Amino acid sequence: MKKSICLYFQVHQPTRLRLYRFFDIGKDSHYYDDFANRTILKRIAQKCYLPMNELLLEAVKKNKGKFKLAFSISGSALEQFDRYAPEVIESFRKLAETGCVEFLCETYNHSLASLASKQEFEHQVLKHKAAVEQYFGVTPKTFRNTELIYSDGIGAMVNDLGFKTMLTEGARHIMGWKSPDYVYNNDLRPGLKLLLRNYSLSDDIAFRFSDRGWAEWPLTVEKFLGWVKSSEGEIVNLFMDYETFGEHQGAECGIFEFMRALPDAVAKDKELEFVTPERAAAKHKSVGDLSVPQPISWADEERDITAWLGNELQQDAYNKLYGLEEKLSILNDAALWNDYGHLQESDHLYYMCTKFFSDGEIHKRFNPYDTPYEAFINYMNVLSDFIIRVDNAMAERQ
Repeated sequence: MKKSICLYFQVHQPTRLRLYRFFDIGKDSHYYDDFANRTILKRIAQKCYLPMNELLLEAVKKNKGKFKLAFSISGSALEQFDRYAPEVIESFRKLAETGCVEFLCETYNHSLASLASKQEFEHQVLKHKAAVEQYFGVTPKTFRNTELIYSDGIGAMVNDLGFKTMLTEGARHIMGWKSPDYVYNNDLRPGLKLLLRNYSLSDDIAFRFSDRGWAEWPLTVEKFLGWVKSSEGEIVNLFMDYETFGEHQGAECGIFEFMRALPDAVAKDKELEFVTPERAAAKHKSVGDLSVPQPISWADEERDITAWLGNELQQDAYNKLYGLEEKLSILNDAALWNDYGHLQESDHLYYMCTKFFSDGEIHKRFNPYDTPYEAFINYMNVLSDFIIRVDNAMAERQ
């Protein structure tokens, strides 16, 4: 049996908040930096989404069904594509029409709802599922949670929503002696199969590809596939942000040429084949239960949730936000629900991270604020106004 390569890309763009001052609270309830959202989205569309989608479409057609891959696209990104770059939606539709590209389900707002509220989590999952069906004409069968956040309990919720396959991180502290290069199953729901990210090989492309100080630079397709073949298991899961291509790793480093050559090389190789996550779960039997009592993710060296909830600032914002759910359920106001969704985007909490050690540089790279404290103050100003709107609406009902 050929060794499987499961290639998956995450597509997400946060709905960035404008500079929202204390004096705006109670006076102006437009929270978003429309100029930054439009400018950044259009830039990344030109540098990454459009050229990569064209490259991948050519590879799918050229290899006549042998090249397969998967995407999940957050609802926040889909909304911005609709608003600022509808041609990106169309390019993803063309990929969907090939039948070789699987579109995954996730939380609509790229949120931490799975940690906070079963009701809100289910709401966002079903909303995202409907969006995938609307935009791409396919019903997602595989689930990937925000930032690959996973635990036994989260997996059980996902399985109860009808999903049979889920992606997560092959975190070292969970795996121990086990290899991520096999299929496992949820400890509580054996019917849910787990595909685990091979973080070493994924990060060779996502983070190290353009690093001239890396001992393995330059990375060639032949060298990379040699590493894939030498891995001990049955499947190598390469999961990464789609913005790796052209945005995080510039076109000048040769990453597009690498991705253009990769499908052809695998198609010619008698030992390897590409599979979608759904196909991987059908092809490979689980080698056993995987116990994950505490949440893991694909972020930072710790591979846990401290990137979003590791300090008091983040926990304060998180608790105040999710403390509003009961009132919002009573009000059931569309405008309030919409803002509540955008305020749940995990990026807002990520910007408040105070880690300055192993992953400090990565946090700075993706942070529009100068300090975590500025991110916290800006967010809490917005949240204060939102709370006033919720409380006013509750008062009007009484």
